[in-house]
Amino acid sequence: MTQSTPPAFESTLSSLAPQGRTALLPALHAAQEAFGYISDQVAAQIAQALGVPLAEVFGVIEFYTLFHRQPVGEVLLHICNDAACALAGADTVFKQIAFQTSEASGAGQAPTVRVEKSPCLGLCDHAPAVLVQSLPAKASPAQTWQDLVAATATRPLTYVDGDVRLLTALCGRHITVSLQEYRRNGGYQALQMAFEQAPQSIIETIKQSGLVGRGGAAFPTGLKWESAAQAPGSPKFVVCNADEAEPGAFKDRVLMEDNPHAILEGLLIAAYAIGASKGYIYIRGEYLLPYRVMQAAVQEAQAAGLLGERILGSDFSFEIEIRRGAGAYICGEETALFESIEGKRGFPRLKPPFPTTHGLFGKPTVINNVETLANIPLILRLGVEAYRRLGTPQSPGSKLFCLSGDVNRPGLYELSMGASLRHLIEDLGQGMRHGNDFQAALIGGAAGAFATPQHLDVPLSFEGLRAVGIPLGAGVVTVFDSTRDLRDALFRLARFFAEESCGKCYPCQLGTQRQLEIMERVLEGKPLPTDWERLQDVGWTMSDASICGLGQTAASAILSAMQHWPQLFRPPKELQ
Repeated sequence: MTQSTPPAFESTLSSLAPQGRTALLPALHAAQEAFGYISDQVAAQIAQALGVPLAEVFGVIEFYTLFHRQPVGEVLLHICNDAACALAGADTVFKQIAFQTSEASGAGQAPTVRVEKSPCLGLCDHAPAVLVQSLPAKASPAQTWQDLVAATATRPLTYVDGDVRLLTALCGRHITVSLQEYRRNGGYQALQMAFEQAPQSIIETIKQSGLVGRGGAAFPTGLKWESAAQAPGSPKFVVCNADEAEPGAFKDRVLMEDNPHAILEGLLIAAYAIGASKGYIYIRGEYLLPYRVMQAAVQEAQAAGLLGERILGSDFSFEIEIRRGAGAYICGEETALFESIEGKRGFPRLKPPFPTTHGLFGKPTVINNVETLANIPLILRLGVEAYRRLGTPQSPGSKLFCLSGDVNRPGLYELSMGASLRHLIEDLGQGMRHGNDFQAALIGGAAGAFATPQHLDVPLSFEGLRAVGIPLGAGVVTVFDSTRDLRDALFRLARFFAEESCGKCYPCQLGTQRQLEIMERVLEGKPLPTDWERLQDVGWTMSDASICGLGQTAASAILSAMQHWPQLFRPPKELQ
């Protein structure tokens, strides 16, 4: 180590060294926090300490957008440029702040400031959203970058409401629920109940509840747990997927910031049910505040004997490690997330084998989304019968919906499955902003599909939306009024997937680029006569041939728009 190396970083690197390669992302985060960027010299120090080839260290740094190999300035701002923030004027904010900072830097009057456009920051209800040094702020064109720095002192408050308040009962109060308050409200009672039963009994309860994954894939949770429990091999792992990067999604952020112990309790119960001794919580790199909140909650749980050896006097021992991503949408895919925890670039793996038999470090692994895990204590406390009275027979329980865009009251809403889209927008969201007519809603995020006025009374359930060709996904609803040019939103979606494709498989790597090129022509109103067929060919090829969900859904919204508004994609002469 050189004399200029901060002692704190030297100590951190020494503590991480025994873990080897799996500690690579934590080491890189520590380096960037200490130095502001990761120099070649520091990268070499990390490589030597962890026993990782230097070329592979550089490969990991280059893969993740939040790592920098060159100085980026004293203040770094990320301004969201996805659909919800674009509707709120994010492009204007970026131009204003970029002009201010370049003018100040040129005059030598201010610290070096760097402004970057960013994909969704998980703050869609606060559009236009900005991260300042990875902390959230809400922007307006009238603000200076100094105003934005000052705004990070106050945490943006998400409006939380709904027809039911079970998962969100303690959310939306602008505070983080402490362990003491969580226990006063029945927290960790479900864990105690679990310890009084055999693990297989817990799995049967989850199967009977009908709970399916709330992250978008909707796979039956109990079946996943059962497969991992029965799989040979040890150790076994449970992983919380908190890499919430779907444009328009912010529900997991709210749960982590407001009620972190519900997630920890769900993870503990999952671990007990499958026989896991260690768990990981993987949080997207842009979520610095949730990362800190979850760290504090883990420390609270450890101090109270809820983590560690012989929890609550049982024979069950368990530990949790929190990992922070570094800006890669692909890491929301479960196997890419495993690769990231293992200290690699986040490339998805071919399946089969599936994670329940060959997951993290090649061992049986259960991975569940944040909202899914928050349901687990609720199911055990309510009982299967009461839980299934919520929602529909095919989609039991409640669901969190992230409402943003052209509505008067964006926010996080908890509904029983089966409530209508009209109810969400008109009653809970208080209708369309500025009194404009409803044009469309993108449901499911960038990987979703469009609902039109004829779909307003469609039930928001897995089967209800599936019947009209719309995926429920993670519960994202981004609303567009009649004044919006949807070609702009579609271009932004195409750009998002082209930038986020990891490049491992050619259908996605090349398909997202071709899709973007075509959508750029569509945006300009100059599509070629063959672009209609070419766009469909590219879309269906990606859907059928890509190896993971990113490529398989990269064309979903655009193909949906082609069905509803074919005139947007046709050359002007064809429309005459």
